[in-house]
Amino acid sequence: MNKIRCNWCGNDPLYMEYHDTEWGVPVYDDAKLFEFLILETFQAGLSWITILRKRENFRVAFDNFNYKKIATYNEDKFDELIQNAGIIRNKLKIKATISNAIAFMEVQKEFGSFSNYIWKFTNGKPIKNKPKSLEDVPATTELSDIISKDLKKRGFKFVGSTVIYAHMQATGIVNDHITDCFRYHEV
Repeated sequence: MNKIRCNWCGNDPLYMEYHDTEWGVPVYDDAKLFEFLILETFQAGLSWITILRKRENFRVAFDNFNYKKIATYNEDKFDELIQNAGIIRNKLKIKATISNAIAFMEVQKEFGSFSNYIWKFTNGKPIKNKPKSLEDVPATTELSDIISKDLKKRGFKFVGSTVIYAHMQATGIVNDHITDCFRYHEV
């Protein structure tokens, strides 16, 4: 019997694997939260499948998403990244990744972890929506507006409300699996 999935993943095996194992699963690990933040940043204006297909290239290019290392990137490393055809070579997004790594560590200092910071917006519990179809899933919410504004105030770049809502969905802060999807009750 075929599993019912959210229809956004279609029949692409990579998309289906991501949907079935990662999307919407609550993430409390700072390293993983940072990885998704970087990937969502680069996704802005592009399709998520494009980012998924380049995910391992990003992992290699950005030192396994090690924010401590990324925060120390210099002009030579920036030049190396801008020449890397395996990633999205957007100068502003690359610069944002470096400055976001620095801002990320500042949040860690203030809250003990980025996880403590981001999950405080939902009192540490995922928001479980009940979308019947993809049309019921918003691109932004009042909460993503609030988090986006707060992150920008803290010096983060490329963290508009749409990017933040996608991050919330990816990291399980919000469960937007459609109610018929087999993952809805699993996450």
